Amino acid sequence: MLHIIKNVFWVSVLFVVTGPYLALAQTNPCAGLTAWECGRDINAYSTGLPEGSVIGIISATLSWLLAILGFIAIAGFVIAGLMYLTAAGDEGQAEKAKNAMKYSIIGVIVALMGYVVILAVDSWLTASTYF
Repeated sequence: MLHIIKNVFWVSVLFVVTGPYLALAQTNPCAGLTAWECGRDINAYSTGLPEGSVIGIISATLSWLLAILGFIAIAGFVIAGLMYLTAAGDEGQAEKAKNAMKYSIIGVIVALMGYVVILAVDSWLTASTYF
């Protein structure tokens, strides 16, 4: 079980590390056009900084991290279910599987609560009327 958890951890770290490089493959829709033809400010692409607000960038980053956390928690729940099915009467392994299920459910709840907190803070900081 520890070997499987290590593999899941390293695969998730691999996706977190290599995932931002996918954004580098995006094309510039205004390539070859002047700023006037594109309809954008000439300084929009000169700094290389994103056009979103700091709050929006932090909110998007935390949303992605919580999505990854939720995925790992659900994968842990599936692995715990497989452990429980393969226990075959071994009380020790069945108890480990039950504890793993419990911790996975707690992980899903924490991820959902974190997402709600991020939405609440984002709506309060941006003075939105929805939540």
